[in-house]
Amino acid sequence: MTEPLPRVSLGILLMVGFSLIAPVMDSFAKLIGDALPVAEVAAIRFFAQAILLTPLAAAMGWLHRPSGAEMAMHVLRAGLLLIATTCFFYALHFMPVADAIAIFFVEPFILTLLGGLLLGEAIGPRRYVACTVGFAGALLIIRPSFQDIGAVALLPLVTALLFAFYMILTRRMATRMHPITLQAYTGLAALVLAVPVLAALDGSGHALLDPEWPAAREAWLLVGLGLCATASHICISFALKFAPASTLAPVQYFEIVTATALGFYIFGDLPDATAFCGIALIVASGLFVFLRERHLERRPLPQP
Repeated sequence: MTEPLPRVSLGILLMVGFSLIAPVMDSFAKLIGDALPVAEVAAIRFFAQAILLTPLAAAMGWLHRPSGAEMAMHVLRAGLLLIATTCFFYALHFMPVADAIAIFFVEPFILTLLGGLLLGEAIGPRRYVACTVGFAGALLIIRPSFQDIGAVALLPLVTALLFAFYMILTRRMATRMHPITLQAYTGLAALVLAVPVLAALDGSGHALLDPEWPAAREAWLLVGLGLCATASHICISFALKFAPASTLAPVQYFEIVTATALGFYIFGDLPDATAFCGIALIVASGLFVFLRERHLERRPLPQP
């Protein structure tokens, strides 16, 4: 059974919303830098999501008692996202936001393939072309050199792989429960995994895992990070409820556009002419997918 076509366009627009908000979250994480352990920053990101969405879901009557299998899925999704977030935030200590996101953008390739293999989604040659064009644009922006960046460049790749599996699991679960409920349980499950680790390592002196009390500046940055993380993942949950993962994959390339703009505004990273060509290719690939879905919506339904 295919998704109703008007819902697909709504899903694409929501994915655009995710691509606009998520780099803001990453910018907050980069601004925090080494002031707080990266594991603590990742845990607070999920704490904000849990305290914002769980009362809302309860008030609206969307909460339910999850079965054992569902609880395992929530924990698995949360674990994937928690590790992916920690890896990416740590990479931002050493890399510009746009660079890290550009390396991360092998993820739509992985997601497109997984959507076909695991979810049975139809993937035509046009979507493969759109993914390829968008990824080529990302390469024009970053032109990554592992020799220059070092082993830390592998962390966004790890994030890409884990996030692709997270997206597949989200797609499966978002069609069976309200997206707000889904993200509330994700936040709670991530805390179940993260809090015992941080508590056990409190006072250990470990640079990445020993929690510290944030100063006023970092506290405000954490508030912004938590709000952006919650909003962006609400967008992605609703998007995956309305549209196939393989359709949404190329649209994620808009995230690099936002990251490039924020990198210039906040950190003074000005893209060169080649990078702007890459941005144009990324925008073109995302627009192609959206306009094609709009065209399919206008086609008359076959007569019985």
